[in-house]
Amino acid sequence: MQNGLLSIEDLLKKSAPLADDSDDAKKSVANEHESESATAVTQNIEPAAKAKIEAKMSPEELLGEKMGKIELQSKEAQAQQEAANAGVSYVDLKGFAISTDALTIISEEQARALNVICFLYTGPELRVGAVNPADQKIKDLVFQLGERYKSHAQLYKISQQSFDLTIEYYARLPKARKIVKGVQIKQEELEKYQKQMNNFADIQGVLQSANVTDIIGILVAAALKMRSSDIHIEAEENGIAARLRVDGILQNVAMIDHDQWKKIINRIKLIAGLKLNVNDRPQDGRFTIFQKDKKIDVRTSTLPTAWGESVVMRILNPESIQLEFEQLGFRPAALKRLEAEIHKPHGMIVTTGPTGSGKTTTLYAILQKLNQPGVKIITLEDPVEYKLEGINQSQIDHSKDYTFAKGLRSILRQDPDIVLVGEIRDLETGETAIQAALTGHLLLSTIHTNDAAGAIPRFISMGVKPFLLAPAINAIMGQRLLRRLCEKCKKPVELDADTKAQVKASLEAIPESSGEPKPDTTNMKFMGPIGCAECNNSGYKGRVGVYEILTKNAEIEQVILSGQISEYKMREVAQKQGMVTMGQDGLLKALEGDTSVEEVMRVTGIDPATTAQTTTLPSQSINPPELPPTD
Repeated sequence: MQNGLLSIEDLLKKSAPLADDSDDAKKSVANEHESESATAVTQNIEPAAKAKIEAKMSPEELLGEKMGKIELQSKEAQAQQEAANAGVSYVDLKGFAISTDALTIISEEQARALNVICFLYTGPELRVGAVNPADQKIKDLVFQLGERYKSHAQLYKISQQSFDLTIEYYARLPKARKIVKGVQIKQEELEKYQKQMNNFADIQGVLQSANVTDIIGILVAAALKMRSSDIHIEAEENGIAARLRVDGILQNVAMIDHDQWKKIINRIKLIAGLKLNVNDRPQDGRFTIFQKDKKIDVRTSTLPTAWGESVVMRILNPESIQLEFEQLGFRPAALKRLEAEIHKPHGMIVTTGPTGSGKTTTLYAILQKLNQPGVKIITLEDPVEYKLEGINQSQIDHSKDYTFAKGLRSILRQDPDIVLVGEIRDLETGETAIQAALTGHLLLSTIHTNDAAGAIPRFISMGVKPFLLAPAINAIMGQRLLRRLCEKCKKPVELDADTKAQVKASLEAIPESSGEPKPDTTNMKFMGPIGCAECNNSGYKGRVGVYEILTKNAEIEQVILSGQISEYKMREVAQKQGMVTMGQDGLLKALEGDTSVEEVMRVTGIDPATTAQTTTLPSQSINPPELPPTD
């Protein structure tokens, strides 16, 4: 022990050798690296064996070896003298067994860049050797290591020969394999599958000769080529049904032999991180498809059924949300109204619609438009479906009691400018969201109602107080997705008399205050689907949104405060203020040839504008739990 510090010899007794604790391992590690030097051929060899080796060497070889030893000893002596002159300790690391714990303290990349090596670590004590210990970067590194590991760190001078020998120890470290939770589909493999599948019928033939591993890859390849949003795999009595949801419609693509079910479901559960032995309750998982230039997340859900389980894999393709705000399908007048609302500094904007109606895409497009360097945006989602650059996204976890309401309260302490809450489901979340909108934040969220007019009654039925809701709401947006007609095969069609009359009445009911030009209902022309190879004989390819936007004004605020709140009343007032309904928006798109009247009717139903005068709706008036005081 010198100057109160443990000596290298003392510390060595406490240090574990690389990959093994035995003395034989110490010798093997040191001897292996010594053997790499031509001048260390006879190092650490028994005298008798050494004599035999030297007897076989020529005088020139013996002379060369001795000269090499003298040169190395000279270099070590020079390094030792430099250490003494600089006032630092010196160590010769030749034959020194370095533990894995010590070696991994400094990364190989950093070690090579600075010519340093951590050659000893016991916990309380840490020793670093450097070819140039005077380098300030090395001194800073040693100080940082001492602070990080709460150890007494000391710097030593080593020779270049010592460094060259010990740096090779990194090659003996066990390599950590990166665990990838996902499916790696090679680009050529994907292309091979996709070339064999030009339509839905081809998928059955490709699956017939595929093994279990390939079945998943083939279905994923087919889904990506057909622009599918979901893959459905369902166990039935006589087989396994594989279906793809394309443009919102489920398409049967294949039947697989039921004998394959156990292997297929286990394969899916394995890659999605689900429990293989659990088949009597639902499970949710996720995996990633790694492609050459992008990653595609796949959200996986299983549900027990009579003949096994139902599996739905939602494909979260990042390309599907790369839409500019202006590309969502808003008509110019509606777009102008919505843009005015999203640029307000505070308030609440709510979207409504069923699952799969494009609410997430719309909200993300709004966030992308608002995502500027000077703006802090935080989202609270269940789950986080797509990763957005520059936006803080948080995922709720019910198992840890991290709910929308609790997460939202925490978010408000993060000083955000804009907050997105995935869904308002209960009174606690609703009240917290409204408080956020009233205290200087722009809040975006969704609520499950059929249309924009139903959102206010839904809030009130939760128990939200009208006098808080009225000033908080900026806009409510209802939306659906319509299939676009295939450009290659669409053709003009004639509507029957009843349908034409209904369409005419709906279009003529568009309010003048909407800003929408009045369509010519005397000469209406529409297109319809035919079907071709381009659209898989469906007649449609791609989708477009239809919207209705209810923006708050003084009259709507008074209706909310009055307590006389029903969907019928809200719709009536909104239309007077210029709201174009989803059905009317769809019919305007049908007039322009984007979609068919049949598709508009299928998605939006009978337009409320045409039935309001003839249908008596059940009363939905709700007496609020508390009304504002009146003067």
